[in-house]
Amino acid sequence: MSTSDKRGPLQVARRARLLEQLQRDGVLRVSDLTDALGASTVTIRRDIAQLASEGLVRRVHGGVALPSSSPSESSSPSEQDDQFTGSIGMLVPSLDYYYPHVARGAEEAARELDLRIVLRGSSYQTEDDRPQLNRLVDQGVGALIVAPRLDTPTAQDTIEWLAGIGIPVVLLERTATAGQHHAHLESVVSDHAQGAGMAVRHMAGLGHRRVGVVLAALSPTSPHIHRGWRETALELGLDVTGTVDVRVPDARSPESEAALDAALDRALATGTTALLVHADAEAIALVQRCEERRLSIPGDLSVIAYDDEVAGLFSPALTAVRPPRRSIGRAAVRLAADRLADPGRPTHRMVISPSLRIRASVAAPR
Repeated sequence: MSTSDKRGPLQVARRARLLEQLQRDGVLRVSDLTDALGASTVTIRRDIAQLASEGLVRRVHGGVALPSSSPSESSSPSEQDDQFTGSIGMLVPSLDYYYPHVARGAEEAARELDLRIVLRGSSYQTEDDRPQLNRLVDQGVGALIVAPRLDTPTAQDTIEWLAGIGIPVVLLERTATAGQHHAHLESVVSDHAQGAGMAVRHMAGLGHRRVGVVLAALSPTSPHIHRGWRETALELGLDVTGTVDVRVPDARSPESEAALDAALDRALATGTTALLVHADAEAIALVQRCEERRLSIPGDLSVIAYDDEVAGLFSPALTAVRPPRRSIGRAAVRLAADRLADPGRPTHRMVISPSLRIRASVAAPR
């Protein structure tokens, strides 16, 4: 008998015991079931999800109830509050850049839906997101919104775990597939390639024929911006080989100044008159290097920043592409809420467009 054959009867027996206890008690918490049935939180949540899809139970915040039971009949006042407030766990890789705006959008949408966001921060240096995700699941969240690292050895294991956890999962600024048939997980992403294309089209419309790109080396957004820059430049007949196309270290790195100088040297050598720079810190550092080298912005070089966290506060105020950060957070919460309300609906993958903010750092070439 195969492992899967052995596992089937165990699942059936465990779910039958779950239903028996539910008939007796009316409402059960996941924590109670893990002790009573001797199974993990993830396994219990998967059982609840399966039984809910069959109409045998009703999922509530932190647990499960009979589909026919009313709050007044089956739960105490505190349990009623749990059933109707609900919470969504949110794990993001940064709490001081980009994602605070996303989290605020998520919080706004959650408040409108009488839900609560439980926020945790990870790190771009974290090798494994699972410990933080496990903590959120153990807290009894009803759904997860996650921006996981996808460039680590454990990434696919984490995605497979998320796909089988038994509660709604929405990926944030990430896309991924899981399982034998590579089914997509639900996701909300910014169309960064389109945002880069908007910047290139704006500069080309002003007459720039050599539009280069300078990208933060470690950002997961950089590959999408590069693709949009390249595809749009080729579509417009611009030269992508005889211009600037470089990755630079973090603006706080000791190597940053030399890398930016090399990019500017390349721009002068190739006759490049416009640059798209990701992110704001790198764009500001590059403009400051231009000032030190007596290159005028936008006279000698037009610059568009990508992110618009602080680009508008600089002098000169930088034209910038602004990703739809708040909208991303709001959309992720709504996807999670819709999945909670209708577990059987098709997978949704949402793409939201950035916007271009015109300021003082771009002009027609001399």
